[in-house]
Amino acid sequence: MKQVLLVLLTASAAAGFSVPVMADEALAKAKNCMACHAAARKLVGPSYKDVAAKYAGDGSAASKLAGKIMRGSSGTWGAVPMPANPGVSEADAKKLAEWILSVK
Repeated sequence: MKQVLLVLLTASAAAGFSVPVMADEALAKAKNCMACHAAARKLVGPSYKDVAAKYAGDGSAASKLAGKIMRGSSGTWGAVPMPANPGVSEADAKKLAEWILSVK
C-alpha cells in the first residue's frame, strides 16, 4: 500500500499536480518527531496530548509551536532541550503544530 501511494504521489508531482501533505502521525514520523514524542505518553519530550492541553485556548499557539518545531526550544518542559529541525519547512511545521494541538 505504501509503495502504491508513493508511486501515485511521485507521478502526481512529476505531472505538475500539487499534492497536499497531510498533517498527522505519518508526517510526524517522516520528520522524526516521533523519536522523542508520542501522542499520549511522555518520551524524551512531552506527549502531544500534554502539549495540546498546555496551549488550549491560546490563539497564537500554532504559530508558537511551529517556531519551536523549526528552531528548537528549551526550558518549556524541563531541562532537556528540543533541537532545531532544519529539515522541516515552515509549511510542514505549521501543519504539524495544528495537528499536535488537535491531539486529545
